[in-house]
Amino acid sequence: MKSAFSRSNLVKTLAGGYVPLALATLIVFLPLAWMALSSFKTPGEIVTTNLRILPQQLYTQNYVEATTTVPFGRFFLNSAIVTFVGSAIKVALAILTAYALVFVRFPFKNAIFVLILVALMVPPQVAILPNYVLIAGMGGKNTLWGIILPGLGTAFGTFLLRQHFKTLPASILEAAELDGAGHWRRLWRIVAPVSLPSIATVALVTIVNEWNDYIWPLIITDRPETMTLPVGLTLLQNSEGNTGSGWGILMAGAVLVILPVLVVFAMLQRYIVAGLTQGSVSN
Repeated sequence: MKSAFSRSNLVKTLAGGYVPLALATLIVFLPLAWMALSSFKTPGEIVTTNLRILPQQLYTQNYVEATTTVPFGRFFLNSAIVTFVGSAIKVALAILTAYALVFVRFPFKNAIFVLILVALMVPPQVAILPNYVLIAGMGGKNTLWGIILPGLGTAFGTFLLRQHFKTLPASILEAAELDGAGHWRRLWRIVAPVSLPSIATVALVTIVNEWNDYIWPLIITDRPETMTLPVGLTLLQNSEGNTGSGWGILMAGAVLVILPVLVVFAMLQRYIVAGLTQGSVSN
C-alpha cells in the first residue's frame, strides 16, 4: 500500500489540484493587482517602455481626479439605487416563484419551469432592442426605473432556489400546514430561514450583476445625472482624450467600482460557504 506522502501521490496532488488552482488564481488576481497598483502610478510610470510593477510613490492624485473630474458621487448614488432596488425585487421574485413551483399546485407548472430553463439559455443581448423600444416608448429613457425594469426577472435565481427548495423535508411543511399556517407564513417562517445560504448566494450574484451591468445602462442613458458608475467611467476616459494620461485615473475609478462588491462579498461569504457545504454531511 502506497503512503499518502509517496512521490507519485505528491505529484498527482500537485499536478491535479494545487497547480491548476494556483494558475486559476493568478489569472484572476494578476489583472486586479495590476489595476490596483496602476491606480497609484503617475502617467509617466504607466505609459512607458521601462516597466515597473510597483509605483515609485503612492500617487493618490488619481483618486482625487477620478472623484472630481466627473460627478462621481451622483454615479455612485445611481448605482447604489439601481443595485439595491433591482436586487431586492429580483431576489424576492425568485423566492416567490421558486416556492410556487415547488409547494403550490397549479396547472402547467412543469411547462413554466421549462420556459425558465429556456430563458437561462437565451443570451440577454437578444432582448436589448425590444427592451429599448418598450422602455423608450414608456418614457423610461434617462430614468433609473428604466434601467431597473427590464432586468427584474431572474431565471438563474428561480432555478437555483427551486432546486434547493425541493431538497427540504416535506414533513416540516406538512406539520406547519396542519397547524394552520398558510403559504405566506410557511414561506417566510420556515422555508426562507432554512434556505438563507442559497438565498445569500442568489443575492450576491444578483448584486454583482446589477452593480457591474454596463451595456443596458449605456444604451438607455445618455445624461450624466442618470448614468451608473460603470457607464460614468467612460466619461473619465473622454475627459482625458487619447494622450494616455488618464489611464491612472481610469484605474482609480475601476478600483472604486470594485470595492463595494468586495465589501458585499465579505459580508455574505459565510452564508455562501454554508450553502456550498450544505448537504455534504449526511445524518
